[in-house]
Amino acid sequence: MTITTRPVSASAPSRNTPSVPVRPDRRHRGDAHEPGVAPATPPVRRPSARRTKRAIDVVGALAALTVLAPILALVTIAVRLDSRGPVLYRQVRCGLHGRTFEMLKFRSMREDGRGDTLLPEANDADGPLFKLRADPRVTRTGRFLRKHSLDELPQLVNVLRGEMSLVGPRPALPGEVAQYCSRARERLRVLPGLTGPWQVGGRSDLDWDAGLDLDLDYVHAWTPTTDGRLLVKTIGAVLKPSGAY
Repeated sequence: MTITTRPVSASAPSRNTPSVPVRPDRRHRGDAHEPGVAPATPPVRRPSARRTKRAIDVVGALAALTVLAPILALVTIAVRLDSRGPVLYRQVRCGLHGRTFEMLKFRSMREDGRGDTLLPEANDADGPLFKLRADPRVTRTGRFLRKHSLDELPQLVNVLRGEMSLVGPRPALPGEVAQYCSRARERLRVLPGLTGPWQVGGRSDLDWDAGLDLDLDYVHAWTPTTDGRLLVKTIGAVLKPSGAY
């Protein structure tokens, strides 16, 4: 007796399995926090972009140090006369890919007040940040320097060293980076900046999520024009400060 079999089409649905409509995959393929998806290289990390940005950083930092030399001298004298302690303050921050470096600032706090214990409940920021609107450790000169971001000017030296860029997300403390989610770690894929989108977009008046969105937009959509626009806006933010403390 011969048994004849008939091939079954692979596309034929099983009699016992109900047909389920296939939903389109709407996940963002380049999203770094999607498991198994490799994030795209940020435009600023491409070789030609790195060379362009580095050239702008070196020329810009040298020009700024030359033009601002009288202001740097005046700030140095003011800090020294205001309170005892060094003129410059060195603080460990996280740079590209989380590598640490010593960031320079004009000292804005009492030297004997840095060890003061501040309770977490006093924090005026959200997310992993810690900021105080009225920090009792800040000196009179320091308050003026912070308001106009003049305490950040020594970071032009960090720019020349290649540890920072003129524009980029601000460098975070190691303790803050330790609390980052995978999305927030995207900030570490570019050099930190002397100024950045968060600083010209509202500074400390922005909450963590809003500021992070600005930084990540910069990371993933960088162009030289973007840096130029942010540098111009920084001048306005320094002359008419808002959200700085």
